[in-house]
Parts: sequence; structure tokens; C-alpha cells
Amino acid sequence: MQPINIQAICEYARQFSGLDNEKAALLRKIYPDINTRLEDVSDVFYERLLAIPNTRDFLEGRVESLKSTHVVWLHELFNSDFSEEYTRKLYHVGDVHVQVKLPVEFVAGAMTIIQSELIRIFGEVYADDQAMMLKAIDALNAATGFSLLIMQESYQSSSLAAELDKFLQITGMSRKLFDNLAKAYK
Repeated sequence: MQPINIQAICEYARQFSGLDNEKAALLRKIYPDINTRLEDVSDVFYERLLAIPNTRDFLEGRVESLKSTHVVWLHELFNSDFSEEYTRKLYHVGDVHVQVKLPVEFVAGAMTIIQSELIRIFGEVYADDQAMMLKAIDALNAATGFSLLIMQESYQSSSLAAELDKFLQITGMSRKLFDNLAKAYK
């Protein structure tokens, strides 16, 4: 298995999402305007997830501990420089989602809930400054898009690795033999 190139993943996600230093700086600038409402975002997020039958089983009995981690991430979303360190952290989140067998669509769906709640708050906070509201939404979309891309990349890699491990166990094939066969067919 090839080592993970976090720098390349970070750069790719930044390009794809349109996240640049200017948008990251804008998120840090608006943070004081919305930071006291991030816990509310997490509350709405988990209320909505608990209302979806397919997600409820993954959450029951764990919501309070998940909320605390989620709120920390929401604060990071507005204070991050979206560096390799942040990328590595989110990549790990994708790995964890695979380990708990969280369906991949939950990640994208969950990000939609977060975005819609934050956009609603931006509408309230910047009701008298439409230009700022639009800039804030643009920066948010870039940051959440970046985050989603990282988690999905991790999810895909971790899922493939888990499937390969199952295949090797079922067949009794060694990893070295598999790698040699894979090289022969390149």
C-alpha cells in the first residue's frame, strides 16, 4: 500500500473546492459574529440526523459525546488555516467513519445539514450586509467542500483497504504476493 500524500490531497482539495487563503481569512474574520451559535448548529444537526431512521442506529446513546467533538470541529472550520495538519485530522475522521461502517452518503448529507444551518445564521447576522453574507456563504462552501473532499478521499481509501484485507483473508493470499501480482499487471 502506498503511503498517503497528505500534502497532495490538501492541495487537490483546495483547488477543487476553491478554498484559498482569502476565504480562510474571511472565515476567521466572521468567527466572532457566529461563534456563540455553533453549539446550536450542532444541536440542529443531531436533531435532524436522529429524525432520519437510517442514521438513528449510528447515533443512539452516543449523541452527547459526538456533539462535543462536532462543536470542536465547527469552531475549527472557522479558525483553520486548512493546512496539512487539518487535512490529516479530517483524513482520520474518514477512516473512523469506515471503521464504524458509516455509509458514505451520510457524510455528504450531513455536510448539507451543516451548510444550510450556517447559511441560515449568516442570513440573520448579515441581514443588513448582503455583500458580506454572500462572501461568507462562498467561504463556507469552499471550507465545507474542502472538508468533504478530504473525508471522502479517506473514506474511499480506507474502504478499499478494508476490502483488500477481507480478500486476502478469504483467499489466504499474502500481501506480498498480492502486491507482486498487482505490479505484474500494471
